[in-house]
Amino acid sequence: MTPHPGAVRPEHTRTEMTQLVLPGFTNALGTAFGGQIAAWCDICAAVAAQRFVRGPVVTASMDQLHFLRPIRQGMVVVLQAQVNRAWGSSMEVGVRVDAEDVREGLREHCCSAYLTFVALGPDGKPVPAPILDSSGDPVAQRREKDADIRRNNRLRVREERRDNQ
Repeated sequence: MTPHPGAVRPEHTRTEMTQLVLPGFTNALGTAFGGQIAAWCDICAAVAAQRFVRGPVVTASMDQLHFLRPIRQGMVVVLQAQVNRAWGSSMEVGVRVDAEDVREGLREHCCSAYLTFVALGPDGKPVPAPILDSSGDPVAQRREKDADIRRNNRLRVREERRDNQ
């Protein structure tokens, strides 16, 4: 299959970011504030989304963030993001968050997040996003299908909230 002109491969959107968990990023227990991790997820995902659209984006939503294990002061947080799927002007970016204990040389998965972004034009209004070309990549194709399921759930919840107002 010939890729669509202007289509972007998912791997071209990959972003990796590292952060050192300093005392100002921790709570009284010496573990990272969840809000700080969410902010880092938003930044990392925004870079991936901007690489995809080659322009500005705005965060529309972040799915639930469930922590699998604590991230302690002094650890290195490694965030990896990639665009999973695009629809019209919006796109989903997946972020994986690992914590690395540099003294032990161990890295553990701590949480994952899925964020939705909207591509913006120069006037600040939504513009069409490029096509994401996942052809020939079974992992990227699975991520696209999973993203469609999450999107349908997000839209259903949003519609239910509108009906209840």
